[in-house]
Amino acid sequence: MAQSNLAVEFEFTFPAKPARLTEDEQAQYKARIKQLLIEKNAVLIAHYYTDPIIQALAEETGGCVADSLEMARFGNQHPAQTLIIAGVKFMGETAKVLTPEKTVVMPTLEATCSLDLGCPIKEFSEFCDQHPDRTVVVYANTSTAVKARADWIVTSSCALEIVEHLEEQGEKILWGPDRHLGNYIQKQTGADMIMWQGACIVHDEFKTKALEDMKALHPDAAILVHPESPAEIIELADSVGSTSQLIKAAQELPNKKFIVATDRGIFYKMQQLCPDKEFFEAPTAGEGATCRSCAHCPWMAMNGLKAIEEALIDAKGKEVFVDMSLREGALRSTNRMLEFSASLRK
Repeated sequence: MAQSNLAVEFEFTFPAKPARLTEDEQAQYKARIKQLLIEKNAVLIAHYYTDPIIQALAEETGGCVADSLEMARFGNQHPAQTLIIAGVKFMGETAKVLTPEKTVVMPTLEATCSLDLGCPIKEFSEFCDQHPDRTVVVYANTSTAVKARADWIVTSSCALEIVEHLEEQGEKILWGPDRHLGNYIQKQTGADMIMWQGACIVHDEFKTKALEDMKALHPDAAILVHPESPAEIIELADSVGSTSQLIKAAQELPNKKFIVATDRGIFYKMQQLCPDKEFFEAPTAGEGATCRSCAHCPWMAMNGLKAIEEALIDAKGKEVFVDMSLREGALRSTNRMLEFSASLRK
């Protein structure tokens, strides 16, 4: 497999975590948010990686807790005029691309993603221009501008099938930005792929030796791994998949214990659906560990109750806008994914 060494190095500055709230403060914010959602004709859409309090609130108010693909579908189909997207910025942008007539608001526009930051449009576009014969396939964790440059958008729940389809059509692929997911897809499909060398700071930190040691302590536990993880972590997995696919695996596998290599926010839904099972965080500690994330995205952590209430009271500085000159291209590549995914479900 040909690999590009073209990548943009970033020293990420992580945001401060929201202040801890007392139980009384949590109850007050939740009550106020529930009232404001009704008043503003709004719905709360939360990612699996957000705080369990946020996920529970989305469910309690008729909203949605899902992966990025289902978040996009839900927001597009829900009748609410205002979408409150609790996640990271590219998720809000995707919602706005799909439903430009709606108001899309985020608790904070500062909540971003290392994959998005590590794939600037100028450098990525130059990379694409160097390989004009290749079909550009871009992971959803990217800006609207990068999506507009792509031929296809994928999420981790449909990437394998889409690349397999393109490979069967004889397409050569330029993949971006997550190198670990790209390498996993290439290994599974045998597709001709060159890679942008990005990575998720959460999944990049899981450690092989520490995971093996944990498995030794829990030999009857199944290991669940998100494919944004390094190849040596994936090799230890009993099941590999997107957030929704890992949740399904936790339900279907007979094991009573699971070691989970993805953001620990997913434990809320796993424990909810599998109350009789036990879940452990895959370790990020060990030789060479920096624990920049400690199995939880620092930007996802910015989605606090206070920030959601503030966004509902006054959306100024929190509303998502996309460049309409880019929307057409981003919508084209995103719709290809949605239509392909719909055909898979049928």
